Amino acid sequence: MTAQRKPLLSYEEYLALEASTPETRHEYLRGEVWAMAGGTPEHALYATNFISLIRTSLKGKPCAPYGSDLRVRVEATDRTTYPDGIVICGPREVSTRDQNAIVNPTLILEVTSDGTEAEDRGEKFAHYRHLASLQEYVIVSHRQQRIEVYRREAASWGLREYRPGTEVELASLGVRVAVSGVYEDPNRPTSP
Repeated sequence: MTAQRKPLLSYEEYLALEASTPETRHEYLRGEVWAMAGGTPEHALYATNFISLIRTSLKGKPCAPYGSDLRVRVEATDRTTYPDGIVICGPREVSTRDQNAIVNPTLILEVTSDGTEAEDRGEKFAHYRHLASLQEYVIVSHRQQRIEVYRREAASWGLREYRPGTEVELASLGVRVAVSGVYEDPNRPTSP
């Protein structure tokens, strides 16, 4: 017996699905659609902390941070995702196929999880690199206090890694963020 392959959806069918199921977000890749899994409290906290810290530093600059409810569309590869955070510098540009998906992020943030870490570092980043506007891709580890920043350089992407006691340099935004601030959790459960 062979497994049945799910039928591929057109992008218009995907948008109808998103509109009809607002409680569940879905990602899209060339007709394949899958529901995004819920995250842990730590996952949500790290993303919120990161966006909050850079928001304060962006005052007076033409850049705005967005949370995980904003879709990013990679037209070149026919992929639509919901990153954990986005920063757009300058006017928002939307997809011609999807008025609720932006196509010009300057920075994308992903917080890893057991289920997404390999894709965040691999296939998803491969798609994001097709975005001409993207200058930095930030990966916040859920396993340990480690933040990786992939920065667009002349013809490639360079990696910078930051650990506790250091500040993450976001050159595309002219902002620095303390690693400890991203991982700060005033409600961390205590052991009995």
